[in-house]
Amino acid sequence: MLNRQLAPPVFQINNLLLPHPKVVKLDNGIPLYVLDFPDYEVLKVEAVFHAGRPQEEKRLAARATSRMMREGTSQRSGAEIAEHFDFYGASLSVPTNLDMANFMLFSLTKYAADVIPVFAELLHDPIFPEVELETFRRNSIQELSVELEKVETLAYRKVTELIFGENHPYGYNSVAEDYLAIQAADLQYFYDQWYAPANCQLFASGRVDEDTIKLLNQYFGGKGVSLVRQSSQSNWKTFNEPSHAETMVGKQRNIHLPHPGSLQTAIKIGRRTFGKRHPDFNGLFVLSSMLGGYFGSRLMEQVREKKGYTYNIYSTLDAYLNDGCFYIATEVDPVNAAATVKAIFAEMKKLRDKPVPPEELEMVRNYLLGMLLNGLDGPINTSDMVRSIIAEDLPWESFATMVEAIRTITPEEIQVLAQRYLQVADFWTVTVG
Repeated sequence: MLNRQLAPPVFQINNLLLPHPKVVKLDNGIPLYVLDFPDYEVLKVEAVFHAGRPQEEKRLAARATSRMMREGTSQRSGAEIAEHFDFYGASLSVPTNLDMANFMLFSLTKYAADVIPVFAELLHDPIFPEVELETFRRNSIQELSVELEKVETLAYRKVTELIFGENHPYGYNSVAEDYLAIQAADLQYFYDQWYAPANCQLFASGRVDEDTIKLLNQYFGGKGVSLVRQSSQSNWKTFNEPSHAETMVGKQRNIHLPHPGSLQTAIKIGRRTFGKRHPDFNGLFVLSSMLGGYFGSRLMEQVREKKGYTYNIYSTLDAYLNDGCFYIATEVDPVNAAATVKAIFAEMKKLRDKPVPPEELEMVRNYLLGMLLNGLDGPINTSDMVRSIIAEDLPWESFATMVEAIRTITPEEIQVLAQRYLQVADFWTVTVG
């Protein structure tokens, strides 16, 4: 009989291998990365353009352009596009991304010939109708006003502004005036600059047969579109970027923003870091997970379970193409805000002062390897992993390198990283409430 008082045995996860996509060059040079899973009926097609905030000359141009591209072409209105996809049970997703514009089409493979032409049409022939743009402005301003009532949003906006700078592509905060200033001509200009075949990568996963590849070549590989865009460099790269240390000099590191009437105080404690190419990224990822990256983390155990200050607390390592940040976030009763900040820094000090116990590190290893294993489950998840590596121009072996780092990092290496990146003087502390 099964003894439910005994935990099941834990086994090491092996054979974490990311499948290589088949690479097809379309007639106009666009690379198509194919992950064929013939046993699945689904199809995911994703078009990726390096057309994010770093490419902007006007604030919000990147976001507004990607959002508005599904709102009408010279052949169909936005409503007709949506109805067409709905009829075939397909869906279109345009997730928010600071560095890139991603357009994801999900469908059954048997309807590929019906949905791919319309998907290509909205990417090739957007007209940015003024009526829909006004709706976008109005809805965005309303959504912004709602978000600005939330202490968590205000804290996040302030800490990222402090980390990167208020004029940095990753640090500026949108305001209502930015939305009002966006015009159709701005979107058309941004589209003309950055939505060209030379700046496009296509990814297809699921059941991707030869007929589907021919369809993609037919509708995305047209030779009549120029392969050359006016500029190939991100605008922000010409800025005189301050270092992490320079952004901290002479500034108050503890910021409180009053928010009368709020029942909770939001806390964000963050610092500038780096992108995924940095040699310390994988180790810092493990360290962040140990500190607050999963339910059994140190912050969860100490601040939630033992002290009872909060329902949820976490740390996260955000890596962008050209930069990155690390922060801890929670919301607490205002009377516990100061004690919570003190407790967070106390956990950082413990990681700096002593090597982590081997059994704790083993738990984090298993958790992270399990997350990576889940990322290889099925065509949709796998394509996300492959797309991240290729679109971010990372070495193909970066996945295997991360797996190896998780498996082999030592308690002593974790401590060295904590001493390097968890120093109190390097963090901004923002409280709102």
